[in-house]
Amino acid sequence: MSEPTFLFSLRNAGIHPDDDAETRLKKSLLIFATGLVCLGSMLWLFLYGQMGPQFSATPPFIFQLLLVSNLLLYFYSGNFSFFRYSQLALFLFAPFAVQWSIGNFITASGASLWGLLAPIGAVLFFGVRESQAWFIAYIFLTALSGFFDYFLADSVAAATPKVSIRTSVFFFALNFAAISSIVYLLLRYAVQEKANAQASLEETHRLLQIEQDRSERLLLNILPGPVAERLKHDNQTIADGFADVTVMFVDIVNFTKIAEGLTPQQVFSMLNRIFSSFDELAEQYGMEKIKTIGDAYMVAGGLNNEETNYTKSIAELAIAMRDLLHRDFSVNEMHLDVRIGIGTGPVVAGVVGKKKFIYDLWGDTVNLASRITSEGVPGMIQVDEMTHRRLAEHFAFLEPQTIYLKGKGNTLVHRLLGKRDRP
Repeated sequence: MSEPTFLFSLRNAGIHPDDDAETRLKKSLLIFATGLVCLGSMLWLFLYGQMGPQFSATPPFIFQLLLVSNLLLYFYSGNFSFFRYSQLALFLFAPFAVQWSIGNFITASGASLWGLLAPIGAVLFFGVRESQAWFIAYIFLTALSGFFDYFLADSVAAATPKVSIRTSVFFFALNFAAISSIVYLLLRYAVQEKANAQASLEETHRLLQIEQDRSERLLLNILPGPVAERLKHDNQTIADGFADVTVMFVDIVNFTKIAEGLTPQQVFSMLNRIFSSFDELAEQYGMEKIKTIGDAYMVAGGLNNEETNYTKSIAELAIAMRDLLHRDFSVNEMHLDVRIGIGTGPVVAGVVGKKKFIYDLWGDTVNLASRITSEGVPGMIQVDEMTHRRLAEHFAFLEPQTIYLKGKGNTLVHRLLGKRDRP
């Protein structure tokens, strides 16, 4: 059940949007304490007037006016620092002033006990260290009252109207009960609000963790894991040299001509189905997808210190990609074919740029794999000489052929058929 609008507005009065959680709690606590003290003192004054001698109601009434006036001044000025000092000073001194105006500890039924709210409030509104001075002041005023009551007992008793023992006992019990209730309610309120703040903080942390995990996944979809970790902890340029990496390009045959007759949505849907299937296969074979370039797909092995034979895994991945398109027409509705080229050798790998960055590979090995792909025939997997030497034991090849590559001249390439049959 939600609290009444008036109480909610009163509890949150004076709280600014830029206040931190601790300041919000202190402000609402002090307003709550002021309300409790006003309510308790009004009850005390009413009952004392009904049961006790007719002492002057002026000091308690002035106390009420000061509390409310100080609260209204705070609402107007927003000066919380002045408000908490002045309000705690009223909590501390006013009960002793009321007790002195009535007589002594006995005739006032220990009204000065209300002053205990000042050091207790100081613990909540200032802190443990700052509350020491308020507690010392409370003890000093209590000792001072006891000193004068002890040495002036006879003269004070003669000048003060007699209070019956029953009335005195009743109000002693009332004062203890009221102060105990206010202290309990304040502490309960403080603990409850801190628990709510902690729960809110934990919920915020949980949501933040979800967003962080989502960001991590997005980053890992862009960069290899080790590179992502380095990028998070280091602002320097990331560029690494690898002595041995196997690079593969997969190029869709006649894609441009086929795309001319399709809508943009159809083109996107077609590429998304094919490349998403390639992503799953690359993950299955433990290879690192580098990027897509239009209708071309680039993947590499050997970048993450794989212990397996990554060149062999790349070849198996190439066969799986080619066969997938030949047999699964839910993925390849247009019956597209691909050219695949594989090269092995040294590369440079790194993150390019500061915005919309990508992880990319450069070097002669990358150029060779790309050109072997573009010079291939549909459905054929072509590899360079280094790759062939590593795969010859496990895979079957057609006779090598020499092709001319721009910038490379005549180059020997090998056409991979599939896995070699074991006797």
